[in-house]
Amino acid sequence: MNKQEKVDFVIETLNRMYPEIPIPLDHKDPYTLLIAVLLSAQSTDVRVNKITPLLFEVADNPFDMIKLSVEEIREIIKPVGLSPMKSKGIHGLSHILIDKYGGKVPESIELLEELPAVGHKTASVVVSQAFGIPAFPVDTHIHRLMYRWNFTNGKNVVQTEKDAKRLFPEHIWNDLHLQIIWYGRQYSPARGWDLEKDIITKTIGRKTVIDEYYKKKKK
Repeated sequence: MNKQEKVDFVIETLNRMYPEIPIPLDHKDPYTLLIAVLLSAQSTDVRVNKITPLLFEVADNPFDMIKLSVEEIREIIKPVGLSPMKSKGIHGLSHILIDKYGGKVPESIELLEELPAVGHKTASVVVSQAFGIPAFPVDTHIHRLMYRWNFTNGKNVVQTEKDAKRLFPEHIWNDLHLQIIWYGRQYSPARGWDLEKDIITKTIGRKTVIDEYYKKKKK
């Protein structure tokens, strides 16, 4: 297969496996999505989805959120980890959304990145999933699979995002990045990986990755 044929194979396989694509983090609007994505940093979606209902029952908009103290927010979100930084970020960005944007979440990666505790990946998720603006957020699953599939050199997520945007058509970015995440979790995880079930990597994967896999299996 040449590079384009491999890209087409990935798209066709993922569309067949995930014709309907659930969004991993529970939310009801751009603000609750922003908070949920912020909380998911170095945590799991499952854990975040258990905590956000408790937080959003008290405050599901920036106006109610700023009525809470940073410490009160921290107490609720402790189980997701990094609670000191995240609670300050949530409180601070809620103030900015009210003061600068009338309580609305801006529809711009650049403006979102100016908010406390909001990085490029978080901003990309929000614009893609809340506003339908093409973006390609790169999480650990996408970074790992793009390397395993020999689509990027694996040096950093910035390069992985550039390579993904170059290889895949813009109009499918929003669906595709979610499809890759689900596929990575189910068939190509970092730990407990079974290459025999990972049809995409087995078909188009980087030779060194596959060779290393079988070396470990022999030990």
